[in-house]
Amino acid sequence: MSTDLAIFGGEPIRKEPFPAWPRITEEMKRSLIHTFEEEEWGVGSKTITLFNEQFATMQDAKYCLSIHSGTSAIWICLKAAGIEAGDEVILPSYTFIATATAVVLANAVPVFADIDKKTANLDPTSVEKLITKKTKAIIPVHTAGAPADMKAFLDISKKYNIPIIEDAAQGHGSMIDNKKVGAIGLGGIFSFQTSKNMSSGEGGAIVSNDESFIDACFSYHNCGRVRNGKWYEHFRLGSNMRMSALNAAVLLPQIKSVENDFILREQNRQYLDSQIGGIDGFVPMDLIPGSRSSNHLYMVRYLKEEFNNISRELFFKAMQAEGVFTYKGWSPLYKEPLFSINPKEYPWLEGRNYGDLFHSGTEIIAEEQAVWLRQNHLLGSSDDLKDVVDAFEKVSNAIKKNPKKFDEIKL
Repeated sequence: MSTDLAIFGGEPIRKEPFPAWPRITEEMKRSLIHTFEEEEWGVGSKTITLFNEQFATMQDAKYCLSIHSGTSAIWICLKAAGIEAGDEVILPSYTFIATATAVVLANAVPVFADIDKKTANLDPTSVEKLITKKTKAIIPVHTAGAPADMKAFLDISKKYNIPIIEDAAQGHGSMIDNKKVGAIGLGGIFSFQTSKNMSSGEGGAIVSNDESFIDACFSYHNCGRVRNGKWYEHFRLGSNMRMSALNAAVLLPQIKSVENDFILREQNRQYLDSQIGGIDGFVPMDLIPGSRSSNHLYMVRYLKEEFNNISRELFFKAMQAEGVFTYKGWSPLYKEPLFSINPKEYPWLEGRNYGDLFHSGTEIIAEEQAVWLRQNHLLGSSDDLKDVVDAFEKVSNAIKKNPKKFDEIKL
C-alpha cells in the first residue's frame, strides 16, 4: 500500500465504486410489473394492503399505514397525537431537518434537546429538563438506526403523560430488548427515500399498536376521511399523503431481503468498529444495552487532539481523495437558516431565539467529531471493507507523521 496520500499525488486506495444502492432485483421487477398490470395503482390496491400487513409484522406492530414520505408521516403522527397550534414538541437538535419541519408544519413549537455524544441519540436527562405544561409530544430519533433509550423515554412518557412518537426513518429492523422500534411508543415513522435500507425512491410508513391513533392517522393522510365513511365526507383538515401502489410493489420484496442485509451490515459494522476503533483517535459509537442497530450509516468519532489538532474537514478531504467518501452529516438544527424566524410567517414561534442555543453534545458531534460513511459501504465484501480500513489507517498515519503537510489543503 502506497504511503503517499492521493490528495498529494499518490495512488488512491480505492478506484472502484462501492456496491450500488438502491439495489434492483428480479423480485422487485416482477412485483412492480404485476402491480402495474394487474392491480389498482392507488386506492384499493391489494399491493398496498399486503405491504401494510407485512411491514407491520416486520416491525412487531399491529398496524401499518403507508405514506408518501417520512416527513409527512411525522406530521400525521403529531396531528393524530392531538398536537394543536402553539403546543411544544421536544426533539433532538441533532437529526435530519424533517423531524423539526414537521413540527413547524403542525403549527407547533420545536423544543430542541441535547444528545448523548457517545450514542448521538436524544439525551433523556436533557429532555426532562425542558418539559413544561405546553409539552405535548417527544420525538426520539433512532440515529443511523441505533435505537434511542426507549425505556427512559417510556418512563418519562408515563410520568408526565406525554406521548412518544418515534422517528425510525433510519431504523428498519432495529430493535431494543427484542422489540422492534416504531411501535414501542404511541407510534413511529419510517422512510423509504432513496438512501434508506428499504427504498422505493420516496415513501414512508407509520406503525402503531394503538387502533384509535392509527385510525386518526388514516384520516389525516386521506383527506380527512374516516374508515368506512363516505368518500365525500371529511372530518379533519387532512391531505392526500397516500403511498402509490407502485412504491409499495417495489418495497414488498425488500421485506424478505432486508433481514439478510441487516445481518451483513451488523457484521461489517462490528468489523469496522474493531479495526477503526483500534486506531488511536477514533472512537466507535456506543449502542444502548440490549439493542441492535439497522446500521443505516456507519458512524465513528474523530478526536482531533489525537491528530495534532488537524480538523476533521481536512481528514474528510484526504479520505475522499483515497476513494472513501466520509463526511460530517447533520449540523445542529438550531443553526439552520430556517430557524432565523420570520414572525409574519411563523407567528407561533415569535420570541423563540434558536440562535442562542448551544448544546454541548450536539456541537461536539456535529461540528467536530462525527465521521459518516454511507450505508452501501456496509453491504460490501471483505475486500471492500479492507479498503475502508486501509484508507482510515493511511490518512491517520499521514496526519500524525506530518501534520504541517496538511496546511497545503484548501477547504
